[in-house]
Amino acid sequence: MHDVSNLQVFVDVICPWCYVGKRRMEKALAMLGPTRPIRASWHPFELNPDMPKQGIERRLYRMRKFGSWERSLRLDAELTQVGAQDGIAFRYDLIVRTPNTFNAHRLIWLARTAHGGQEAVVEALFRAYFIEGRDIGESGVLADIASHAGMTRSQAAGFLDSEEGAREVTEEEQAARMAGVSGVPAFFLDGAPLMVGAQPAQAIASTLRGVLNLASGE
Repeated sequence: MHDVSNLQVFVDVICPWCYVGKRRMEKALAMLGPTRPIRASWHPFELNPDMPKQGIERRLYRMRKFGSWERSLRLDAELTQVGAQDGIAFRYDLIVRTPNTFNAHRLIWLARTAHGGQEAVVEALFRAYFIEGRDIGESGVLADIASHAGMTRSQAAGFLDSEEGAREVTEEEQAARMAGVSGVPAFFLDGAPLMVGAQPAQAIASTLRGVLNLASGE
């Protein structure tokens, strides 16, 4: 019986390529089957660490980032096509604000360390932002998401009002940058860098198969 390998995935929950990468990773793990157990864990990497706590109106943010609203719309359309191929119905037309994601990452940290329901929280955050157009920087929205992912709403609200997990999330982000992470999704296997970007599922599966076979002497 093989030991379980830890696939550490660094993401930001407002990164569309991270959502696509999640879907492709899920397909890759299904391709590998049960022969080598792999457990995915989700880790923080804010694309906008200096984002105001209340976020920024999305149109303004995108115009600053890409130079024009027209270019932003073209990029959104391209990502919508990509997402559809992986079963994601991006609804950029519903998104009003680009949020600060620090508290969302704290919620993911809490799910990983205390509840074991991290997958449900990560999926719910992506869905809330990209499909429902909700502001995942807002504490009430985060508490709602937590309540649908195995936590009580009051527990989640109390956690979000505290500073619990803030130091740990900050330290994880700093460690990721020191390890060379500059973009997401970034994948590490048992602490070693594996790949960056939303690679095709077959490529992810092939890379994992090769590394695990080499590591296990098969």
